[in-house]
Amino acid sequence: MSALNKFSKLDSTAPADAAPLVQFLLYFLKLGTIGFGGPIALAELMQRDLVEKRQWISSDDYLDGLALAQLSPGPLAAQLAIYLGFVRAGFLGATLVGIVFIVPSFLMVLGLAIAYVRFGGLRWMQAVFYGIGGTVIAIIARAAVKLVRTVLKKDKLLWTIFFLLALSTAITEREIAWLFVAGGMVVLAIRSLPARWVQRSTTGLVLTLGGLHLSARSWEIFLFFAKAGLFVFGSGLAIVPFLHGGVVLEHHWLTERQFVDAVAVAMITPGPVVITVGFIGYLIGGFTGSLAAAMGVFLPVFLVVVVLGPYYKRFAKNPQLHAFVQGVTAAAVGAIAGAVVVIARRTVHDWEGVAIAIISLFILVKWKIPEPLLIAAAALAGLFLYRGT
Repeated sequence: MSALNKFSKLDSTAPADAAPLVQFLLYFLKLGTIGFGGPIALAELMQRDLVEKRQWISSDDYLDGLALAQLSPGPLAAQLAIYLGFVRAGFLGATLVGIVFIVPSFLMVLGLAIAYVRFGGLRWMQAVFYGIGGTVIAIIARAAVKLVRTVLKKDKLLWTIFFLLALSTAITEREIAWLFVAGGMVVLAIRSLPARWVQRSTTGLVLTLGGLHLSARSWEIFLFFAKAGLFVFGSGLAIVPFLHGGVVLEHHWLTERQFVDAVAVAMITPGPVVITVGFIGYLIGGFTGSLAAAMGVFLPVFLVVVVLGPYYKRFAKNPQLHAFVQGVTAAAVGAIAGAVVVIARRTVHDWEGVAIAIISLFILVKWKIPEPLLIAAAALAGLFLYRGT
């Protein structure tokens, strides 16, 4: 895991000075309000501010939290923040840090969702999101390229899983949840289990996942997004293909255009990318739907920390766990790559949209332009190029 290696040179003996809990919470409130740049950037800020400058967290605890966040489902930055809250003040600390870190971006996307529903029929807003659409596709494509370089490297087995999931997603236009788990189990069987187990297990590897269906819409939303939260490893964008298959193709809660707009909203707001679920939930079921979606997707993150956190050091270096996570991550990256094809095919219908996507991808690859700035430029382009009514 590259992020773990990146921080592994920290002084593991640095002492941590206990900070007042209120100050600790105010730090994460600020980070959740103005923190842009994706999960690795937010993790770097936590390391710099809490370990090096303030010494509120020891480097050992920080590295343990970072490793746990990479090995477990859930958005990396949010999980790391919750773990550090757990280190600082146990269950209460994890709960409060999770709230103050997530709520600011949730309120932002909620406000944008309300405006989107109220003014979405106006031509200027349609034009803005028309321009943003191509850039969002480019951002997802760029994320897939970066993850390929980081996760797969020259590993033939992981590349095989990647291609299978990319093809499956692009062809079926759906993200089949059990294939993610199957990817992890295949790598586990080949690399970590005794050879005699491999021969038996590879022929009998049949996994199924079923969703719960409740009559109340809010519970249905909550359960769907809780299930989605189980398939976010490292990058928050890993949830995009899973959400696309569920909210657009399976449940028909959103149109393709609305889904791309929801991802765009996540890109222009601070905090974890998966906060887009708040926007999606509002379009599905109003404020209650927004709250149910956000609570659902972050529940697995919280439970992993408070349930597994105290025992993490016992299984941190378990080779079987690492092998399983490698396989799931490779599958997730493949699904992201396949989703780029699916979403682009369904949302870009003219040469202007194609041009915006290609130019955005070129800029992202060539220069380190902040994504919110690039999206703002695409929105302006949309105002000039949009020809809809």
